[in-house]
Amino acid sequence: MTRKIAFYGKGGIGKSTTQQNTASAMAHFYDKKVFIHGCDPKADSTRLVLGGKPQETLMDTLREEGEEAISIDKVVKTGFGGIRCVESGGPEPGVGCAGRGVITAINLMEEMGAYTDDLDFVYYDVLGDVVCGGFAMPIREGKAQEVYIVASGEMMAIYAANNISRGMLKYADQSGVRLGGIICNSRKVDNEMELMEEFCTALGTQMIHFVPRDNIVQKAEFNKKSVIEYDSECNQAKEYSELARKIIENDMFVIPKPMSMDELETMVVKYGLMD
Repeated sequence: MTRKIAFYGKGGIGKSTTQQNTASAMAHFYDKKVFIHGCDPKADSTRLVLGGKPQETLMDTLREEGEEAISIDKVVKTGFGGIRCVESGGPEPGVGCAGRGVITAINLMEEMGAYTDDLDFVYYDVLGDVVCGGFAMPIREGKAQEVYIVASGEMMAIYAANNISRGMLKYADQSGVRLGGIICNSRKVDNEMELMEEFCTALGTQMIHFVPRDNIVQKAEFNKKSVIEYDSECNQAKEYSELARKIIENDMFVIPKPMSMDELETMVVKYGLMD
């Protein structure tokens, strides 16, 4: 049975980098068949898997050629480890709603049978915070059964993770979506692991993995590759392999319990005052 996962997180937190490296680790180390559906108008959710090649987006194809021109072969590309990739894209800059593009793209992929039965995982890489109905669509309509939030010990990343949890709580009963855990993409801030562990405990979830900061991630990106393709023997590749293993074996799925703003402020201030 195909597991459908949505990755959420504050813009700039390294969500797309994390999910592409996790997908690459699943394919390379565990022989899993993965499909990445990029749900960001920037269309950068698949570039490391596809060798940096700009992928023609589904929404661009729809605008330029019409729905009759849309086919799986035209919009789905295969990259490292056999990972299949599609990018929703978005409207022309300054025009229209990008969230509507996510809804249109996912529905079209389903209608065309792109998410085939042989897939082990479908990843939805979703833009930023849950503030727009379109970007909430994968969890609102049950397109994804499990969510992983990429965060760090930085204040705004934690606020965003808490707000995403609010969105999940709102839709959990109607869609059945559950939180699989928080991925800490470390920024090397003071007391980061302790803060994230307390935050996860408050939400009622787990910190499924603490991904250390390593410059090889940037080196791989400059070479238009995932860390696993760039150097599968390096320490960071082993970290992504461990994250992939934990997701594959995960059986802790919860309805999160978001913190109040006062609780969140108190927790963040406490760790900010520590030496």
